[in-house]
Amino acid sequence: MSKLQPTRALVTTHFTALSDLPLATLNALLARARFFSQSPLQDLSQTLSHKVITQLFFEPSTRTKSSFEMAAKRLGAQVINFDVDNSSVKKGETLYDTLRTMEALGSDALVIRHSDDRVFETLVQQIRTPMVNAGAGKHEHPSQGLLDLFTLEQEFGKLRGLQVAILGDVRHSRVAGSMMLVAARLGLQISLVGPEEFMPAALPANCERVDLTEALKTCDAVMCLRNQFERHVDLALSPESFHRDWGLTAERAKLLRPTAIIMHPAPINRDVEIASALVEAPNSRIFQQMRNGVAVRMAILEYVTRGGQP
Repeated sequence: MSKLQPTRALVTTHFTALSDLPLATLNALLARARFFSQSPLQDLSQTLSHKVITQLFFEPSTRTKSSFEMAAKRLGAQVINFDVDNSSVKKGETLYDTLRTMEALGSDALVIRHSDDRVFETLVQQIRTPMVNAGAGKHEHPSQGLLDLFTLEQEFGKLRGLQVAILGDVRHSRVAGSMMLVAARLGLQISLVGPEEFMPAALPANCERVDLTEALKTCDAVMCLRNQFERHVDLALSPESFHRDWGLTAERAKLLRPTAIIMHPAPINRDVEIASALVEAPNSRIFQQMRNGVAVRMAILEYVTRGGQP
């Protein structure tokens, strides 16, 4: 009988949760994203030359998937987009075996989106190739959280002391999850706005539930979230009633301070969580967030492929 092989000693740098990163690393990644956002593209094309980034998206994605691919190519890497629907996953292959296959074939990093909230908890002990969390379940979306922080810092020149109102389906938002988990360490104050059904069971430090009018009057940024009606059971609230009672309407937007900005991680349900007219309003930074996503994900890919050196 063959003996079990000992667990491999791993020294891999993964990027799976903002809460796992030291404050110094978070700040270094933000600084590196700032560098990438300001650098001529021709000066960056060899940064990840000869690296291969494999993207494995087990849930649909537009911005995150395209943004990571753009980031990799800007840095000179090659990209493989794993096709779940035409893969051995359909024959019953486990996620672990799929990732080990991509590892064996020579991937330098694995960018993964998955429906399982805790998919990375065991994988980080099993997979030697650096993994990047591109959205897991409803708990974490760390690259989106980082680009939101970058957008805030870009706008206000700081993070500490800012008041951010998060409006919508906080309970099921992995974007809100990542932001709330690091808010206290970065000195952000988070106000949560929405009906009871959309609120989390417990509030992290530096987060409080606030009246909609008060939140809009006092915030530096309001972040609207897509309402994930598909995740709720027997929800009486309709998209129309949410917009009427809780949405960021053009009238409610007048309550914002002149310096306040509007954010949204997208995809956007226009005239549900936010009025269509506000999506590209002068104080909206929604498409700026998308642009910033490329620079931030460039910093992340460089970080994991260089062994934690942003």
